[in-house]
Amino acid sequence: MNQRPKPLVELLPLVTGLLLAICVLVGIVGLTLYLDFSGERPQHEPLAELPAKPDMPISKALMDPAGMWQAPDWASVEKEPNADEIKYGRELIANTSEYLGPNGKVKKISNGLNCQNCHLQAGTVPLGNNYSAAKSTYPKVRGRSGNSEDIRLRINGCFQRSLNGEVLANDSKEMIAMVAYMNWLGQDVAQGEKPKGAGLYELPLLDRAADYIKGKTIYERQCVTCHMVDGQGVMKADSTGYTYPPLWGEHSYNQGAGLFRMSRFAGYVRANMPFGATYENPILTDEEAWDVAAYVNSLDRPARDFPNDWPDISKKPMDHPFGPYSDEFSEEQHKFGPYQPIKAAAKK
Repeated sequence: MNQRPKPLVELLPLVTGLLLAICVLVGIVGLTLYLDFSGERPQHEPLAELPAKPDMPISKALMDPAGMWQAPDWASVEKEPNADEIKYGRELIANTSEYLGPNGKVKKISNGLNCQNCHLQAGTVPLGNNYSAAKSTYPKVRGRSGNSEDIRLRINGCFQRSLNGEVLANDSKEMIAMVAYMNWLGQDVAQGEKPKGAGLYELPLLDRAADYIKGKTIYERQCVTCHMVDGQGVMKADSTGYTYPPLWGEHSYNQGAGLFRMSRFAGYVRANMPFGATYENPILTDEEAWDVAAYVNSLDRPARDFPNDWPDISKKPMDHPFGPYSDEFSEEQHKFGPYQPIKAAAKK
């Protein structure tokens, strides 16, 4: 039988739905083409931002490494006619106490410290109190003695002050060896010149006195691992000397030592301490170095009188810790600062 065609009214919903679908499709295609040609894109909800990392301090070298003094290659010492003397001199600098300390196998004339506790890595570290200028600048007249001093007199000054001990004979095997080693280190430095990186870093002056109370906090945070809470350092297992030296007390440097001056200690610390710091990657700030110096040098240590020091008191450094002085500033201010007024008065 033939089927009858559906009435128009029944087809109307179907046609309407189809027309709507076509309109939607055309709209989507048209919108897409428009966005492509217009360069616009719908904005999505932004991703949640990761928490910002705290700002990391950027380490800044205290001096430009370019042109910095470097010690000669140690392997080259074998070519020297006095190689044995040089090698013995280096050994004495590195392990002074083993040979000349309280239980020294050569003499018993010092407090147990090694020269390299103050002159790092046997006097070879830039801004680590190295010996680069020993050969080129000695003999010279020094204000402390008021006389011309050769390098042997300078070495014996360290034995009496930093090592709180006694002097070596100028013609002793040990003195000859240490001088030979220092001369070898400075072999490439022209006479009268002081190479870049010699001695210690010179800190900018604070506009206040160095604060030993703040310094105690810094010491407890940065220094106790090596020097211990009581400041007495760490002795070697064989008791021949210190791996990390005492910073105060009867076995430390006495009050006549260079490091008892605040600027000297602070400069040493700024470029070399705590362990791992260098002048290229310092750890403490200028203020922290001044303050920890004030703390360490406010504590008890051996007292020793050097009555012939500073015959001309006007030549005393601004931070020399003992009077009399040629100005009217107190001993307290000369020791801890502030130093700008003292320096300004000296210029006048």
